[in-house]
Amino acid sequence: MRRLSGGASMESWGFAYGGEDFVLRRLPAGLSADDDGLRGVPLATQADIIELARTTGVTAPEVRGRLAPEDDIGEGFIMAKAEGETLPHKILGNPDFAEAERKLTRQCAGELAAIHQIPVQSLAASLEYFSPAELIRVQKDKYDEIGSQIPIYEYAFHWLNENAPDATDKYLVHGDFRMGNLMIDQEGLSAVLDWELVRLGDPVQDLAYLCTPSWRFGHYEKVAGGFDSAEALLQAYAEASGREVDPDRFRFWLVYSTLWWGVACMVMGQIWRSHGDRSLERTVIGRRVSEVEIDLALLFEEILPAEICTPLDWAVPEDQTVTGETGYGELLTALGEWNAEHVQPGLQGHDKFQSRVAGNALGIARRQAEWGPDFRDAAKARLTAIGYDHGQLCSGLSNGEIAITQSAVWDHLRLSALERLSIDQPKYAGLKVALNKWRPS
Repeated sequence: MRRLSGGASMESWGFAYGGEDFVLRRLPAGLSADDDGLRGVPLATQADIIELARTTGVTAPEVRGRLAPEDDIGEGFIMAKAEGETLPHKILGNPDFAEAERKLTRQCAGELAAIHQIPVQSLAASLEYFSPAELIRVQKDKYDEIGSQIPIYEYAFHWLNENAPDATDKYLVHGDFRMGNLMIDQEGLSAVLDWELVRLGDPVQDLAYLCTPSWRFGHYEKVAGGFDSAEALLQAYAEASGREVDPDRFRFWLVYSTLWWGVACMVMGQIWRSHGDRSLERTVIGRRVSEVEIDLALLFEEILPAEICTPLDWAVPEDQTVTGETGYGELLTALGEWNAEHVQPGLQGHDKFQSRVAGNALGIARRQAEWGPDFRDAAKARLTAIGYDHGQLCSGLSNGEIAITQSAVWDHLRLSALERLSIDQPKYAGLKVALNKWRPS
């Protein structure tokens, strides 16, 4: 058995038996199938849907076995191993996958069209359906329960409530259709994986989810999964399904999916905090909320008045010369160097992945120690000039009493996003896009 990389919500294990390769999908230790942080369908239901999808032409791996309570290794199922690669950074822009990448737009559109045409009558009792308004409420309840207060998230919830479409028709949606959950070989898409978020809903949600900024994996300008434009994907889907996609509905689901991922990151951290699963990866994912701040700001600027989107004067603080006793930033730098130079080289597989995660965590903590005080002071000064404290700003944006079309408010939201993301994930592609757009040329 070998633990496969990733799998913050579900574990994946690879193994060989009888001359064949298999993958075990298993609920992580310490979590139950009805854990509210996962909100995924039971693994037995996932297996049922994968088998049904295969019969209707969806490219999914064959389910070969299911775990039973007497097996005493948890809840899960075994499927045939699909050949290819799932890691986006090994696929996107790689000459070895150039032919496959050229095919992805039509293949993804075709797979989604096939998924959305699967008859749902037999699944109605085992799958959830939420209207757009109900989905927003579910996410807001999670956000409030965790105790979060992020200004642009508050505005995003308000905007979604104001722009929710009527979507009463019920289709099967994959729920997690993105690069990273698609197996790609050199000929193209070889399997649609990770069906844990499957449910009944609006097909446009699947299309927008594939275009979520966090799922572009460094190729931010290529909105559709990091490999093509949104326009090309929607056109290919219209041809495959016979249904045109309404642009306003697509925008709604794109904002929703972006915000959904931000809340999901918070939930990951909350699961760790509540001792549901104390894996290091959950805490680092919990800091990815600031990626979504930048993503939301860039999305909203597409529909905001141009006159408020003025250039910003911003830069990270300059490095300070440290004298005297060892600084906290120096301690964290030393730990990061030791991990990279002495720990990672001797590791393989999931252990090496975890060591890289540890390096990311140490980098976040170091930058917070060095830059956090300056950013905190700058944010406090901006809020004083606006005339609100942080809580008042969040409340006003949430209930619509404060408009982000006020230049000072919009500048504060953008600057706050830049400050937080420069600490949490300075290599995130959206940060570079935002800096190129917002800083004077």
